[in-house]
Amino acid sequence: MYPIDFFFRAAEQHPERIALDGPEGQVTYARLAADTRALAAALQDLDPAPQTRVAICAGNSARHILALLAVLASGKVWVPLNYRSTERELGRILDATEPSIVIVDGVGAPLAPASQAPEGRRYVHLDDASAPLALDALLARHAGSAPRRHALPRDATQAIKFTGGTTGLPKGVMQPYHAWNAGIINQISSWELTHEDRYVVAAPITHGTGTYLLPVLARGGAHLLLDTVNPASITAAFRERGGTLSFMPPTLIYMIMAQPGVSRADFPRLRNLIYGGAPMPVEKIDKARAFFGPVLGTTYGQTEAPQIVTVLRPADLEVPENRASVGRVTWLSDAAIMGADGALLPRGEIGEVVVQGDLVMSGYWHLPEKTAETVVDGWLHTGDTGLIDARGYLFLKDRLRDVIITGGFNIYPVDVENALSAHPAVYECSVFGLPDEKWGEAVHAAVQFHPGAQASEDELKAHVRALLGPVAAPKQFHIHDSLPRSSVGKVLKNAVRDAARKETS
Repeated sequence: MYPIDFFFRAAEQHPERIALDGPEGQVTYARLAADTRALAAALQDLDPAPQTRVAICAGNSARHILALLAVLASGKVWVPLNYRSTERELGRILDATEPSIVIVDGVGAPLAPASQAPEGRRYVHLDDASAPLALDALLARHAGSAPRRHALPRDATQAIKFTGGTTGLPKGVMQPYHAWNAGIINQISSWELTHEDRYVVAAPITHGTGTYLLPVLARGGAHLLLDTVNPASITAAFRERGGTLSFMPPTLIYMIMAQPGVSRADFPRLRNLIYGGAPMPVEKIDKARAFFGPVLGTTYGQTEAPQIVTVLRPADLEVPENRASVGRVTWLSDAAIMGADGALLPRGEIGEVVVQGDLVMSGYWHLPEKTAETVVDGWLHTGDTGLIDARGYLFLKDRLRDVIITGGFNIYPVDVENALSAHPAVYECSVFGLPDEKWGEAVHAAVQFHPGAQASEDELKAHVRALLGPVAAPKQFHIHDSLPRSSVGKVLKNAVRDAARKETS
């Protein structure tokens, strides 16, 4: 069974139910299934080979969802492109994956320009009827068609998602069919999804929301799309359109709670408010539960083992000692704690969180050595430290990998350091995260200038923003005459971070 089959089976059972409900109107399961098959056939006509890559760069819309479903139905590999990124960063992903087809809308087209594409790459435009390959024209041309079904194994790649770059190629995670199937089953089970569920699409489809599309559709539920995504429009979707669940970063939850005049009464059908992408302190959990009611939950995972290695359901949060946890392991996978010597540790001991089973990636795209470092003897090394208590609840303690989670997005310090170092005034820098009330963590940068050189914070922010996008731009800079170093000249990141923490406290 392929991931797309969850949707097609639901469409047979619920043809007249509403699958997508958004600014452009409502789409039934029957209509969405027919259009998915037609567009999948069109993609196969453009490129008949299975497992070739199709990149999508678009905002949240019904057409974006249709395009994603069609990629899955065509037997091809989805490469999501974050429209909040930059042309430079997306160009690196396109260069790495070499998609034969790129799908864009008005938002995505400038970030993945066809004018810079290699010969033979085809561009499908979702909302420009004058484009050579316009969505509506393709649907009309292939109406009533169905894609060829390729006999692909369960470890065939369904998606390549990028976790961030280092020097050289960015790191693309190959997510196999079996990881997607496991995720769908566990989402349905964990949140007890039914045909009555209406999912409020608050986060980008390219990120966490993408893992909820098929589980909700598999059960005959609906996705509520928004014209603009902000606290007011999200609240209105719950209050006026019957929203029952959503996934969003803690930052957005705090912003919803801070709206004047908004209360629990504005969320009459809310059953599951799932936070992720960043930790939520216990005191914030208590405030959110007091505001929304007993509906809060979370999951733990990473791109290499997507979204739902463990789950903490609303009922689990009724027990106070669980509120610092990320829950218990889900089906078809296993999580354990491993010591530095590679031995699994007993309950209650702190070590690295490792994962094995169906959720685990098949590897990093074209990076076999990095894959071998990360997946050892079947265990995915997450880079997180934690413990599992006697009841099976996972408690995260710290991250071994140097990654900043800000507003639900992963920012890799080396990317920001490389960008800052490209500024002519910067001699050396160190980038790190510090706790932040609004963002969970905020990106900070300690900078040492070249002798006689200077640059303002606004100039440095604009420089990083132009290269990496606004999310990666440091919120605060700490200027040093000389960065603290070890005896061999290496910048001491812990010392830099501690100095910044004192400066901001």
